[in-house]
Amino acid sequence: MKIIVVMTAMFAVAVSAQHPDAAVETVLELPPSASNPRNSEGDFIRRRDGSLLFVYTRFVGGSSDHSEACLASRCSGDGGRTWTDQDEVVLPNEGDMNVMSVSLLRLREGPIALFYLRKNAEDDCRPLVRFSHDEAHTWSAPVECVPDPVGYYVVNNDRVIQTSGGRLIIPAARHALKGERFSQRGKVICFLSDDSGHTWRPSETTLEAPETIATGFQEPGVLELSDGRIFMLLRNSSGVFYKSYSADDGVTWSEAAPTELRTPVSPGSFKTLPGSDTILLAWNDHSGIEEALKGKRTPLTLALSDDDGNTWRVRHTLEDNPHGWYCYTAITFTDAHALLAYCAGDTRTMPGLSMTRITRIKRDFLAAP
Repeated sequence: MKIIVVMTAMFAVAVSAQHPDAAVETVLELPPSASNPRNSEGDFIRRRDGSLLFVYTRFVGGSSDHSEACLASRCSGDGGRTWTDQDEVVLPNEGDMNVMSVSLLRLREGPIALFYLRKNAEDDCRPLVRFSHDEAHTWSAPVECVPDPVGYYVVNNDRVIQTSGGRLIIPAARHALKGERFSQRGKVICFLSDDSGHTWRPSETTLEAPETIATGFQEPGVLELSDGRIFMLLRNSSGVFYKSYSADDGVTWSEAAPTELRTPVSPGSFKTLPGSDTILLAWNDHSGIEEALKGKRTPLTLALSDDDGNTWRVRHTLEDNPHGWYCYTAITFTDAHALLAYCAGDTRTMPGLSMTRITRIKRDFLAAP
């Protein structure tokens, strides 16, 4: 099956009026409308011609996680400063509920992989992958990453990695098996591929939270560290992220332990800065949070780590609207900038997940005190 993407040559101006030399600028917003009540959970890929493609979940049947949705895209030809002004459908809805939650990855062999969730029911939501050999203009038939056991697996956007050894790792949280009632208590498992995504197997370890943590472990993210270990952060309801490590490319994992990163029940997103071992983290920093904001997904904060995530420095507040809802961040880099795409709804006027914002940040600003 071939999915064709028709791209427009016309580019929109940046949505904000910031000076071109601004350290931080909003370059695209995807607000909701009556016929398109939510735009969320996307990811970036850089094409070989230098253009950037952003693919995200475009909801048309409502704004809930189970509403009808397709995958749509925008494109930038100038390093993310301006973007096309029309949605282009990448993948029509093929689930009984929807398709959502995109990860885009340039494989070591050259093709681009498009990972997404196909959601059929509250006991059947599983990741799939399609491949493109023509720079994301057409896509192959899908490969099921979890053919068995059928269940409800949450995989966030911009989560799939390929390690230096070539292994693909999908971090997932399982909330039900087929026939079971959906549970908020997630159990974390990874799915691994050593043949560029054509066949998959589960990790040997499943991470389960103590009974005192009501949510269990949810929405995991992973990153390869400078020493080759895989680092995982886990969303939960304890008030801090938990972390785990793998020394065998995701097959087994250490017992999860609490970090000092204060957070509501909200995911963190993190990437290594190109050409370095420094990690950039985006999350809702709730250290010293005022009482009125406890439990809310604001502010959106950036921090850096030079020691494999043990300590963090240079905290920038990217967004601080007390009514904002900032989460599900995708991160990519150009030569001079970092681009972050994240949900940014103002809860006074819309559901928090309804709007996506793309912000471009000068990389030297990230390290500035």
